[in-house]
Amino acid sequence: MRFRDSIFSRLLEPINRRQFQTAVDRLDGDAYDKSFKSWDHLVALIYAQLSGNNSLRAVVTGFNANPQHHYHLGTGRLSRSTRSDANTRRPSSIFAQTFARLSAMASRQLRGEGKEMVRLIDASPIPLGKVCTWAVWNGRIRGMKLHVVYDPKGDIPKCVEVTAANVNDIEIGRQTPIQAGTTYVFDKGYCRFDWWQKINDSKAFFVTRPKTSIRLRAVRHRTIRNSKGGGFRIIVDDEVKLTSKGDSRLPIPLRRIKVRRENGGVITLLTNDTTRTAVEIAALYKSRWQIELLFRWIKQHLDIRKFLGTNDNAIRLQVLAAMIAYLLLRIAARTNCIKMLPLRLAELVSQFLFTRRAFASIDKPPPINPSRRKCRTPLNQMELCYG
Repeated sequence: MRFRDSIFSRLLEPINRRQFQTAVDRLDGDAYDKSFKSWDHLVALIYAQLSGNNSLRAVVTGFNANPQHHYHLGTGRLSRSTRSDANTRRPSSIFAQTFARLSAMASRQLRGEGKEMVRLIDASPIPLGKVCTWAVWNGRIRGMKLHVVYDPKGDIPKCVEVTAANVNDIEIGRQTPIQAGTTYVFDKGYCRFDWWQKINDSKAFFVTRPKTSIRLRAVRHRTIRNSKGGGFRIIVDDEVKLTSKGDSRLPIPLRRIKVRRENGGVITLLTNDTTRTAVEIAALYKSRWQIELLFRWIKQHLDIRKFLGTNDNAIRLQVLAAMIAYLLLRIAARTNCIKMLPLRLAELVSQFLFTRRAFASIDKPPPINPSRRKCRTPLNQMELCYG
């Protein structure tokens, strides 16, 4: 009988084992846990995300209940004590580099000519409550913060960073590599004039909302030829400049666009893009809602609300494993041409994780046994069907 790998093994195929081991050797990731290696740790955490098990005991029990698959996954049995120690001591940089390579792979699959590049930048809190007494209080929550640079066209997180909850969003945003011709969309939490200047000097664009304390003066009114967009209407499109004194002046062109939404609210947008129409710029900012949907999907359907460890390193490893699991699902869906909602695909994967079947037919019903074949040989002798 022809061998067929499990759904879980198919999902892990994009991870290059040789590159992964190179990163482990470089960071000495197996220094303290020689019996529970970094690959075993990664597979166990991804299994925890995809299976829906949200406790350490459930993850160990569920994984050890399928020993026939361990050989092909390159792992062995799990132990709660060993895994708990590894969550504390294993460098999270190993998982971060794995995520970066998978993100680059997913981007290459979508490479196309003439496509405009848009990046959404935002952060989402990870509440830890009273479980982790070491967690920092930022005035709203006690916990950590997940920073993401997201590609809305390909539905791919490009960069991920996990910090303390009191780290300002702009401090991580300033570390984002700027690519020429790319439009960066972010909210007013990323208001920093020197960063805006850097984006403009790199021949890139930004679309954001200015803080109420920023003083702007219109220098020219632009003609609004088409004011209606999807769920909004343009009411003002001006070229402006800062009227603040001192070093806060920006020697770059700025546009202020005021948008009235369907519910009657008015928002103000600020951009250095002078070529796009006001409707296109407003639509770009409206697309920022996609990163909010990404955060909600990850928190609801991947386990970053209940943690398998209570120390800083364990939480970082689990968050990175969740983002790796998300990329693996997106890569598998694109490779196998699966056209279904990510939610339904994640649910099917959790049900068929250790099932030996083709990934492309994960949503197909099992084959029905064919009816009994009719014998065509004389007297049924060749079929041994006597009588």
